[in-house]
Amino acid sequence: MLLRTPWARPEGWALAAVAGVVLQLLQPTLWQMSFYTWCGAGAALGWLACLFLAWRRRSWLWWVAAWLAWACMAFACTGLQALQQQAQRLAPGLEGVDLQVHAVVDAMPQRTAQGWRLRLAVLHAQRPRPEGGLVDVALPQLLEVMWYAPRTAQAGAQTSPSNAALPAVRAGEHWQWTLRLKAPHGARNPHGFDWELWLWEQGVGATGYVRTGPGLPQPECLAAAGMARPVEQLRQQVRDAIVARADAAPPGDAHARALGVVAALVTGDQRAITLEDWEVFRRTGVAHLVSISGLHITMFAWLATAAMGWLWRRSARLCLWWPAPQAALWAGVLLAASYALFSGWGLPAQRTVGMLAVVAWLRSGGWQWPWHAVWAVTLAVLALWDPWALCQAGFWLSFVAVGVLLASGPAPHTSGLWGSVRQLLREQTLVVVALSPLSLLFFGQISLAGMLANLLAIPWITLVVTPLAMLGVLWPALWELAAGAMQVLLWLLQLMASWPWASLARPQAPWWAALAAIAGGVLLAMPWPRAWRSLALPLLWPALCWQAPRPAPGMFDLLALDVGQGSAILLRTARHSLLFDAGPAWQGGDAGARAVLPLLQAWGERLDVLLLSHSDMDHVGGVDSVLAAQPGVALWGAGAADFARTRQRPWQPCVAGEQWEWDGVLWQVLHPLVGGASQGNPSSCVLRVQAANGATALLTGDIEAPQEAALLRSGQRLTADVLLAPHHGSRTSSSLDFVAAVAPRTVVVQAGYRNRFGHPAVQVVQRYADLGVAVVATPQCGAAYWSAVAASAVVCERQRYPHYWSADSAP
Repeated sequence: MLLRTPWARPEGWALAAVAGVVLQLLQPTLWQMSFYTWCGAGAALGWLACLFLAWRRRSWLWWVAAWLAWACMAFACTGLQALQQQAQRLAPGLEGVDLQVHAVVDAMPQRTAQGWRLRLAVLHAQRPRPEGGLVDVALPQLLEVMWYAPRTAQAGAQTSPSNAALPAVRAGEHWQWTLRLKAPHGARNPHGFDWELWLWEQGVGATGYVRTGPGLPQPECLAAAGMARPVEQLRQQVRDAIVARADAAPPGDAHARALGVVAALVTGDQRAITLEDWEVFRRTGVAHLVSISGLHITMFAWLATAAMGWLWRRSARLCLWWPAPQAALWAGVLLAASYALFSGWGLPAQRTVGMLAVVAWLRSGGWQWPWHAVWAVTLAVLALWDPWALCQAGFWLSFVAVGVLLASGPAPHTSGLWGSVRQLLREQTLVVVALSPLSLLFFGQISLAGMLANLLAIPWITLVVTPLAMLGVLWPALWELAAGAMQVLLWLLQLMASWPWASLARPQAPWWAALAAIAGGVLLAMPWPRAWRSLALPLLWPALCWQAPRPAPGMFDLLALDVGQGSAILLRTARHSLLFDAGPAWQGGDAGARAVLPLLQAWGERLDVLLLSHSDMDHVGGVDSVLAAQPGVALWGAGAADFARTRQRPWQPCVAGEQWEWDGVLWQVLHPLVGGASQGNPSSCVLRVQAANGATALLTGDIEAPQEAALLRSGQRLTADVLLAPHHGSRTSSSLDFVAAVAPRTVVVQAGYRNRFGHPAVQVVQRYADLGVAVVATPQCGAAYWSAVAASAVVCERQRYPHYWSADSAP
């Protein structure tokens, strides 16, 4: 009788548990273990007491109290999980120290253009004693390290990594390395990727690189793989066999690119997919299909269930021993788990297998729960199993899609080929309509070509490409057929991506508008009367028409992005925006694509000017990505000459004395005295921006002490409220006289975490401190925001949105 009351329904308990998990994820810092322990124990006793009182007194208030106690138990369990994960962080005293580490290659190594990327399971570690010898140290269980290839000389005095100089590394092997490690640390920018959260969820407690050179022990393979990590060994063999076929083709060959997608579908290794193909997948909304996603595993489970059910029914004895529906259901779950294991056992795959197992358990137990109960219970189980999945966009996209399909109910009875086509069209339309608001919330865009692209890609990849790719493990010739089928799809997707209306970009709305839009999308997908569904349009309107707030006329704001060892600053007035430098580039990416473009997309910014202070790669590495996304932007500055020449477009150098006004804000170029192409740091453009209220920012590029002295001699006005530290806080810049003349309240240093140059220099930081200047460095601050309205306050992204998994929250 206790469980028959409406207040005891499973979805109530499930949502209470999810609420407890979400509450814990919102904690900026973790509490003591004793608190979570006592909280969990007290909540458990309170839950039992509330259940007893609810049964005796038949009052809904006691059910609400029981739900609260249940949520507290989920909160405490998640907190204890987080503390256990935090304990795996690298101790601060071991950062930057050469460590002798004996470790097992825990996962399939990833070969990049720079060398090997390795996931290591630590067995034993030692560090040098000051007085000589070695002493044992405790390291996190899992490490993510790079083994960089030595650089070889090329024509024109250029050097490039030579992977051929590195030995082969296989999963399961035991190696002895000299490693230099650091705690997980990533860039923190508005609307940027949270690298620290990703490492936290993966269980990685430190990152670093292999140290080689004179006086250091050479890396040594201590034991072959043997039977250790057999699945990872098999994955590596399959991946290498597919990639070898792609490497044998000419560079850029379409068939070779298709083989890269095949390797991703079979083994989960996406590094063979080109950046151009990723852009095509993104614009057409099918990126989820070329990774081992929940859709792949669910479709694989569905096919395996159907096949096993057909085979099981061939035997009357087997049907008597175990009913065919249940046998087929659990066989599908086991085969799906096997596929997920072989493809790398990533967290999305784990969550999908867990969801399938929960559904199979409910069906096997004979519980005839409504769709919302099954959906809510599955959500709660996965939230308790992997709490930080709730912070991932892919998790919510998958769950909302499944919920919408369940809630919409079965399609009207149809049969034959046309009936199947109608069913597919109906389901695809429902998913696209329901997920479009979520796509706006997470990515700031909707793929308008996505419905047609997914309509073609989902059955083609699921029923043709993936089966051929998986059967290629047994007969490798089938990989060529799979690549041929993928090549046809790539051609069609490239055609769709070229359509001008392939995607619709909108600024990302605030949470209240996003929630309203999500409710509107779900309402449109429900099988309710048309009059009810029409109420969704007012809910969608705020998100579709949202415009990010801008500075008032006469005011401007500044955002110094966290781009590592480099520089990128966005300045905005009421109707204009200027990007001062575009950040660094690295192998396989750049700050323009990683940090600048997501921000511009989320804020709905169209740049008027891209000003490149000079041509050093840490300032211009992201230019190509920015120009590809916003080709109409004007190119200014000494660093723009080479880009303008290769693209045959005009550019404007920086020359001292130039000035202009945007929306009541004065912009002045103070340096260099003579314009022209970049001649390195001395030719850096210096820009002074002054609001109508007198609040001022000074951006200095990489000028050094001689250029600072020249600015002092020029007699130009240098005072500013906020100063971008010259040359990232190098000891060759920020001279005492220059800093005293600028008299800033705050100096912002854009530098990389534990960078090899030692920026900002200790003596420079002390110089600013002696003059009463507050120093804000992006490694500790993340992106730094400053507004002319509140000229004395710099807002740090890490302090504005604190998370306990961030580097600044480590114990």
